[in-house]
Amino acid sequence: MRTRRIGLSVLAVAIALVFAFPTYWMFASSLKPRGEALSASYDLVPTSVTLQNYATALLGSGFLRYLGNSLLVTLTAVACSLVAGTLAALAMSRFRFRGRKGFLMLALIAQMVPFEALMVPMFLFMRDLGLLNKLPSLILVYWITTLPFTIWSLRGFIDGIPMDLEEAAMVDGCGRAGAFRRVTLPLLGPGLVATSVFAFITAWNEFLYALIFMRSEDLQTLPVFLKTFQNAFGTDWGATMASATLFTLPVLVFFLAVQRKMVSGVTAGAVKG
Repeated sequence: MRTRRIGLSVLAVAIALVFAFPTYWMFASSLKPRGEALSASYDLVPTSVTLQNYATALLGSGFLRYLGNSLLVTLTAVACSLVAGTLAALAMSRFRFRGRKGFLMLALIAQMVPFEALMVPMFLFMRDLGLLNKLPSLILVYWITTLPFTIWSLRGFIDGIPMDLEEAAMVDGCGRAGAFRRVTLPLLGPGLVATSVFAFITAWNEFLYALIFMRSEDLQTLPVFLKTFQNAFGTDWGATMASATLFTLPVLVFFLAVQRKMVSGVTAGAVKG
């Protein structure tokens, strides 16, 4: 038993190192001078450290403007997705009506459709609405693409909350909305956090829609901004790695802020979904 436990621990550490190495290599490359970053020595630890790459990324190319665009689009889309997804999941879990199973299957099918397959109809839809080259178009797209997963995920969490608790609150004088707000919503907290993390990462990392829908450089998001360090004379890998490191910080901060509730939410979803 002890040998098996040690073997599993070694395997877990090995898997963690494999997943963590690209992030470490990105961070280490962002600290290397230009000559060392392009050398073929592949030093794991930089022999000399410079912050010039971060200065290039932050001061010379409007990084903060693109960061603001990404935060605005992503946070708004996630908030809209959580509100609409929570109401839809509540209806799917607590009420029985005609078309309920069909709606759930439709949401599941929509979740499986790849982003690229929706590119042309989305582009025509946004063009007809006059939303091309406007940030609301990205908000709407990210909202639509994250909503099916949000509905399915939150429905599993709501199913795990006993209806008896809501009925007891209604017997004590709460209306249906009051019972949801006072009883179900607090218990749904870990599920909302876990779902919001996956929705946030999906919208934050999206590249293709932002590239095609946003024609103005001032309205681009951070994933599109990363390609600006590539030109006819080559790629500034140091600035690219520094920008990529800064690009991951909001996700890292968000994840660290909600990690406890996310772990409990994922665990609850695994046993109750």
